[in-house]
Amino acid sequence: MITINQLMAMKQRGEKITCLTCYDASFSRLLERAGVELILVGDSLGMVLQGHDSTLPVTMDDMIYHARCVTRQSGSALYIVDLPYHSYLTVESALQNAQRLMEQGGAQMVKLEGAMMDVVSALVDQGYPVCAHLGLLPQSVNELGGYHVQGRSEEQAQIILDDAIALQQAGASLLVLECVPASLGKRISLALDIPVIGIGAGVDCDGQVLVLYDALGITPGKRPRFSKDFLAENEDIAAALKAYVRAVKDELFPAAEHSF
Repeated sequence: MITINQLMAMKQRGEKITCLTCYDASFSRLLERAGVELILVGDSLGMVLQGHDSTLPVTMDDMIYHARCVTRQSGSALYIVDLPYHSYLTVESALQNAQRLMEQGGAQMVKLEGAMMDVVSALVDQGYPVCAHLGLLPQSVNELGGYHVQGRSEEQAQIILDDAIALQQAGASLLVLECVPASLGKRISLALDIPVIGIGAGVDCDGQVLVLYDALGITPGKRPRFSKDFLAENEDIAAALKAYVRAVKDELFPAAEHSF
């Protein structure tokens, strides 16, 4: 299994880290065979599987069910599972729900959104590895007024950078950075010791993540600008997944047209 120490070593030697979301056993097998290091059971399932217009309706039971399906096929990848909306409002609820994701869902790391330093610290103290998430926060879409690029002003960028450093100090092992200018993605990746996994955050992040259905061109509605349909250029899904891994490793994805 890929370990946190191995991910840190990849960052230090400049080797890009690959991540994709996953929601079932069949795709889990394909992602493992493609050599993806991180598999994220994302609450994006609310939009791409359940047909909602946001991730907000996704429940803990939904996450546990899909995590169990995905991790049942576990191999060498590290399996991260999202804590869904309002499942970590307090330290107590975060600890209870992280335990459920680990014990019932097979998670090896949990992911949460926002500058929740106290929650991250408490989870890490109890032995739950944490992936933090800054920039565009889908669970805060109503507060943000929609899906917009974050950190465009110097003031906003500094807040995100300060939050990233604080989350690292709180014990986060990874950081997902979503929809920020590429220059800020580079700045944060250089400032942190932990790996920064970008999605719409530029090629200079330590790794990349995409929603699996975006990478295969089957997401309902308009595909996000920061994504690419890898299936369009390949003969089948397995080849498309391998092409994604190669493109990230070779720093060919994301290109300028996928960045802000």
